[in-house]
Amino acid sequence: MEAQSSEHHKRLEYCTTRLKYRQGRELKAVKVYTVASESRHLLIFGVPKVNLQAELKAKLQGFGKLQSCISITSEMASKMELEAFTDVFAVKFERLEVARRAKKMLDARQFFGGILHISYAPERESLDELREKMLQRRQEVAQRIRSNQKDQPHAPKKSREAR
Repeated sequence: MEAQSSEHHKRLEYCTTRLKYRQGRELKAVKVYTVASESRHLLIFGVPKVNLQAELKAKLQGFGKLQSCISITSEMASKMELEAFTDVFAVKFERLEVARRAKKMLDARQFFGGILHISYAPERESLDELREKMLQRRQEVAQRIRSNQKDQPHAPKKSREAR
């Protein structure tokens, strides 16, 4: 599944118009992710071009099992403008939750002098991976519904005579 546009990989500006009580400790770019747009595949931009693949791999493995970590700088340079003297890596984790946590913890963080930008790469998923992701999400939602129904106290049913 190869997408034609790379617009969703560009870093968004931080939101500065939020109300004070809604603003967190640090500024955030406001972006909504759907089930389809989240992925086990991540693109990592802004890695300094000094042969840091082993260090990046070690950092990412601290979050969970990593299936692959490859440099795709030349491929991405033909699709979009990249920051000078930086590499782009395509990373694939074994589980979506691990990718989610790695993105949250490392995005906009410093790494060997460069600021990382991490984005989901659903265009790198196969149809089978997409199908598996949708099925997993359906199961998670069903499990949460069952869990929430157990937690709610049962209200006594009103009898017809009481009306």
